[in-house]
Amino acid sequence: MALYDYKALSGDGKTSKGMVEADTAKAARLKLKKQGLMVTEITEKNAIVKKGAGGATSGGSIFGGRVSTEEVAVMTRQLASLIKANIPLVDALNALVEQIETAGLKTVIAQVRESVNEGVSLSKALALHPKVFDNIYLNMVEAGESSGTLSLVLLRLADLKEAQQRIKRKVVGGMTYPAIMLSMAILILIGIFTFVIPKLQQIFVSMNKALPPTTEALIWMSTFTLNYWWALLGGLIVFIFGFNRWTNSAGGRKKWDRIKLSAPVFGRVVRMLGITRFASTMSTLLGAGVPIVTAMNIARNLVGNVHLAKAIEDARENITEGQSIAEPLRRSGEFPPLVIHMISIGEKTGELPAMLKNVSDSYEEQVSGAIDTMTGLLEPAMIVFMGGTVGFIVVSVIMPIMDMSNLSR
Repeated sequence: MALYDYKALSGDGKTSKGMVEADTAKAARLKLKKQGLMVTEITEKNAIVKKGAGGATSGGSIFGGRVSTEEVAVMTRQLASLIKANIPLVDALNALVEQIETAGLKTVIAQVRESVNEGVSLSKALALHPKVFDNIYLNMVEAGESSGTLSLVLLRLADLKEAQQRIKRKVVGGMTYPAIMLSMAILILIGIFTFVIPKLQQIFVSMNKALPPTTEALIWMSTFTLNYWWALLGGLIVFIFGFNRWTNSAGGRKKWDRIKLSAPVFGRVVRMLGITRFASTMSTLLGAGVPIVTAMNIARNLVGNVHLAKAIEDARENITEGQSIAEPLRRSGEFPPLVIHMISIGEKTGELPAMLKNVSDSYEEQVSGAIDTMTGLLEPAMIVFMGGTVGFIVVSVIMPIMDMSNLSR
């Protein structure tokens, strides 16, 4: 079956649109007609798919909107439950298509179902949609298919996706309030410099008296903002462009990642986030039967820091030579001793996935606490900044007015 977008008129003349599943466009029209709808336009969603090299579909998140990680996690858990209940894969995918409400993901799963129905493995069918299913997802599904533990693998995948989203929401939530405060402070300052200070300046000039240094500084900043706002805006754009170019270069990325790791408070959070990603990914992949070298190669690309990635790369090369993971991680100095100790114990006891899961759970809690601490420090810092700025402006404005009042007496 295929999915069709339609526009139709109901019996009372109201326009409606949606999606319908049918074998052909004609069958889709008949299906809608039975529902009392007169079709005015119908388009097969599968026809939107762009063909890549060799006829493979490309993209995956463009159908009806972007597919979020939360949607993929929920879908994955539902698929795991259906497969665990011994429902055939095609029937399970068919049930998912009927249950999913989001247009984008509904279309993707419908296409995956068609590919599986034609004899393609699930991992290869999912690989046709790289914008929805990343390398971790594909490697784990492939491992689950080959080992006969697909339902277990899918449950682990859902747990991994949900854990990643929890951390992301925590970071975004922690930074939202300080970011709003900073934005409001900047907007208020722009308003004061643009509208308030110029009017006060005329009063101060009419006094024909020397102004305090703070007042002169305030007037200079206001004048500069009014006369050279284009230079400030252009400078900001050039800075952002140059900074992005520098951080995307090999040398710049290396230096910037080192700065992030060394920064007070913030650096600790960045390191813990990287270690959490490494431990959770490795635990999930190894538990799903993915070879350790492949698992480390995937985890290396997910830590988000070149220095942590280099330590993992060295450990991966150690494994290919028949040695341990823990030693090169210890030599790098990037991983805390407790993490190294737990990895070493896991290697010796053969419980590496379980140990890495413990590391992941522990560090996820620590990340949550560190973000709370960082947010707690940022909020008073922003209040002090805004209070100091307002105080400077008030003092700069009040002092000449007080002088004017003394002269009038």
